[in-house]
Amino acid sequence: MRQRLSVITLGVADVRRATAFYEALGWRVDAAVDDESDQITFFQAGGVIVSLWDRAKLAADGGVADGGGWGGATLGHNLGSPEEVDAVLAAAEAAGATITRPARAMFWGGYSGVFVDPDGHPWEIAHNPAWTVNDDGSVTL
Repeated sequence: MRQRLSVITLGVADVRRATAFYEALGWRVDAAVDDESDQITFFQAGGVIVSLWDRAKLAADGGVADGGGWGGATLGHNLGSPEEVDAVLAAAEAAGATITRPARAMFWGGYSGVFVDPDGHPWEIAHNPAWTVNDDGSVTL
């Protein structure tokens, strides 16, 4: 297996509501299925695809039991400055996210905060001065 990540699928309660939330953050839908049998949204996020799909269908498709709680993972979005971190957290809150950790200087030398989207997915929004944020938004260690 190659050391890379291609797709992240977030299980959500309401695909249309979740899509509207991410669109309010400035994301653009690149593909979607929205018919009587299913709904799924796809966003191209740099070199990774982020998809939104019904949480129960995602669990059934993967053969996993859905305990309904936090899955032990946090998504990350790195930016070029603390000011950008503050702006993204403000936009997320305005779109309906809950700020669970306001942005602050971190022990590792960076600056970050965390929001949780309306379906409970945590996002760490961070500036790490030791990492390079490239023009295309990718991050290099």
